[in-house]
Amino acid sequence: MAKVITQETFDDVVKENIVEFSMSIEEAREETIKQFEAQGIHLGNIIKDLNVNSSTGVPLLNESVDELKRLAETNDADTEKICQHLAVIVEECKQSVPHRVLAAKLGAYEHIVKRLNSEEKLDEEVLLKLLTAANAIINKQPDVFCHESLAVALKHLKTAPDAKVTCELLKWLQKACILHEMNRQTIMEENLTIPTLKPFLGRTEPEVIRNTCALFRYLILDDDIRVEFGKAHEHARQLAAEALTEITQLLTKFKSDPDTLSDLMLTIASLTVRNELCQTVEEAGGLKFILDAMVEFPESMKIIREACKLLKALAGNDTVKQHIVQCGAAPLLESALNRHKDNETFARHALACISTLALRDPANSRALFETGISETIIQTMKIHPTSKIIQRNGAWAVRNMVSRSRDQCDTFVAQGIEDVLNQALTDHPSIAHDVKSALRDLGCKVHLNEEWKATSEIQIKND
Repeated sequence: MAKVITQETFDDVVKENIVEFSMSIEEAREETIKQFEAQGIHLGNIIKDLNVNSSTGVPLLNESVDELKRLAETNDADTEKICQHLAVIVEECKQSVPHRVLAAKLGAYEHIVKRLNSEEKLDEEVLLKLLTAANAIINKQPDVFCHESLAVALKHLKTAPDAKVTCELLKWLQKACILHEMNRQTIMEENLTIPTLKPFLGRTEPEVIRNTCALFRYLILDDDIRVEFGKAHEHARQLAAEALTEITQLLTKFKSDPDTLSDLMLTIASLTVRNELCQTVEEAGGLKFILDAMVEFPESMKIIREACKLLKALAGNDTVKQHIVQCGAAPLLESALNRHKDNETFARHALACISTLALRDPANSRALFETGISETIIQTMKIHPTSKIIQRNGAWAVRNMVSRSRDQCDTFVAQGIEDVLNQALTDHPSIAHDVKSALRDLGCKVHLNEEWKATSEIQIKND
């Protein structure tokens, strides 16, 4: 078994080399590493690049955390000193996750939460620095978040602070949600959470709206491998019931702000997880606005990408799906895909949207076909032969368009879809089922595997 040491032991030797032997920081660090490696000690658990005070030999992170605690114990409200030490913690935590873990072990996060929870009135600059430091420590380390953290965040959010402070508070909750299902459940189970967050949708600052929407999306993540079953769908349903109409109506309010618009559309698509919610968005004017935005911002990749994702989500309701095409989505989709078919990310979402709109709906398929979209689909697949997702989504789009509209098959074949699909079959065997389904519905020659076949006759005997 390899021998190991603690971070404190390593730091003490570096300090000794600086103070006792007058070495430079780099020399002291290199000498310390050589010493321990010569003794056969494994240093994989040690942070070797901590910034060190050249006079005392103590890591700056340790010094700043200790000094913040001392200032709190002595009731020293020196704003400049507090902000200076918090800035050091932020800079150290930016370097890596191990730096953040060390900061938490030293008690930095606990101290920040305690200070934020105190009854003393905090200077606005100190408040902002405390929140920035809390965000720096919790980044990719959500386990440090706790009930007290949530209570503190909600307490400060209730005071409707200015935009900068509000955004830092919302980011704090966002980071607590990433890769941590229990934190998400804790936040959603707190009765004050949604009533506290919802008023921020009425703010005028775009950055506040974007961060509120981002928090809603993070609350419905399903990315924690430690939990077998999460509550992403339930959280989405709760949030949609409370805020989906308001978020949809914000599309008009921020119609000239592409960044905020794309965030709003992404959030609406994320929350539209049930059949009736698709109708809620349409009734709130969302469908008309999406199509207007595609006309208004034809060159904005963010807008048209999020528009395609949202249209796909709304098409989960068969009635809304018909309305999407009846309102003129088909030529807009063809135009957007034709203009931006070189962009792999957009093409992927556009093809998925087309396949969903055409699924089990001959009228939609015909409307799409009449725009000349068949050739655009084929050209897009030819441009991205190495993209498995584009080949798969393209195959889906072709299959769904022709499966109930056989009159389109000859046009697709004449335009060269058979060769494209056969090439995809060769290049991407993992999507063979999707590609073969498209070839089958086109009436092309395709070898379909027999999944199971009995090897002998089974005799049933009645006694």
